[in-house]
Amino acid sequence: MKITILTVGKIKEKYWKDAIEEYKKRLSRYCRLEIVEVADEKTPDGAGSTLEEEIRRKEGERLMKYLKEDMYVITLEINGRMLSSEELAEKIETLGIQGKSSIAFVIGGSIGLGTEVLKRSDFRLSFSKMTFPHQLMRVVLLEQIYRSYRIIHGEPYHK
Repeated sequence: MKITILTVGKIKEKYWKDAIEEYKKRLSRYCRLEIVEVADEKTPDGAGSTLEEEIRRKEGERLMKYLKEDMYVITLEINGRMLSSEELAEKIETLGIQGKSSIAFVIGGSIGLGTEVLKRSDFRLSFSKMTFPHQLMRVVLLEQIYRSYRIIHGEPYHK
């Protein structure tokens, strides 16, 4: 299976890059992993709703270029469905059984995802009602994907 992490914004800090590289290495046993970063728009303090919508639209256009027709798209959204680690593993495994060979997880920018990306979503996933920085969310997502594959393969992983 191919897993694509499609995200707005770049990782600058070495400690986040190191964590991401570690999970990329661990996941290489289980899937083909690709991480695609698109440029984020600067959001000025006190930006109005019209400007925020324009920013989401621009970032969304960049994201949509990478969402292929055959991808099963999972958007990370604060109001999405919360799953346990076991449920996420079951979702990934079921998608594979159903013949889905490509899953894209989409992480939006600081003000969320644009309308077109949300329309393209096949499943809306939430990790919490809290908001997280995209750098941390990328690491948490990779860890949960890794944990999912360990569960799928019946391999031990700390709880």
